[in-house]
Amino acid sequence: MTNNYYSFYVALFISVTFLVIFFTLSSFGLIQSIENAYLIGEASRWCERVSDGLFREPVNTLSNLGFMVVGLIIFWTLCKDENDNKNPFIGINPISVLYASVVIYLGPGSMLMHGTNTEWGGWADNLSMIMYIILPWLYNIYSMSNWSKYKFLSIYASIVTIYSVTRWFTDYELGINFNLFGISIGLWVISETLFRFWSLSFRLISGLVGFLVLMIFGTMPNEVFNNLNEYWWIILFWLPGLLSTNQPSYSRTYKWFFLGMASYLAAFSIWLTGVPDNANCVPDSLIQAHGIWHLLTAISTYFFFMHYRSAKIR
Repeated sequence: MTNNYYSFYVALFISVTFLVIFFTLSSFGLIQSIENAYLIGEASRWCERVSDGLFREPVNTLSNLGFMVVGLIIFWTLCKDENDNKNPFIGINPISVLYASVVIYLGPGSMLMHGTNTEWGGWADNLSMIMYIILPWLYNIYSMSNWSKYKFLSIYASIVTIYSVTRWFTDYELGINFNLFGISIGLWVISETLFRFWSLSFRLISGLVGFLVLMIFGTMPNEVFNNLNEYWWIILFWLPGLLSTNQPSYSRTYKWFFLGMASYLAAFSIWLTGVPDNANCVPDSLIQAHGIWHLLTAISTYFFFMHYRSAKIR
């Protein structure tokens, strides 16, 4: 084995250490919510019955192991590669390590929410999702601009830092109707489309792709324009077009991207059923819709990883 495998073993050690600490603290009841103890025995907002045992939502907690396993698989795959200076998703480098690490952290972040039912657990969960979802569209812009790798990583770190602090003192919309997770899904699809069909003219209209994304998730354009005070952030749909000044010098195999999106959309449709007022909600079942959401979205992160690895020089 080469020295590259060091990265995998570090990731494995950190992952196992977290699990040992998390299970230990949970077994002594040191991190579970106390103020919401009256909810024990009731269905949680994600359907599963709240427990007074090791975890508040056992299935929804343990299903997050999927993210950690996928992240470690990504690390192992990267460690087997010969470094490729032209594709940051081949071999061990700051960008590939960041992606694999963020996938792993999706697990602990969500575990802290479902395992403890605390406000700080919800913050950790939301932060993990933001850390993942902003990465693809920022990477796409980096791939179509004059950004250095340092600038890309600095912008990423700045967004995560500012968001994490602001989110701690406000809510998931930061108190200004700004859902960065939802907006980032739109920015991701816009930037992917721009990458595939880049041209000076398409840069001008690329923001319109964001409205198609909104429609897929059930928000029609008339609703947007009738409530601009709520949807003021649609102006950001033109951010990728504004910043993507260079035509991509390589192409990607989009089968992996569509597999990832199919997996995510399937997970989202199942996620919608994982609420107490849905007819399919069975609080005591070992098969929880929200748990399936975790597993399918974990798989989608691997498909997206393969999508970025598929890049070839034109």
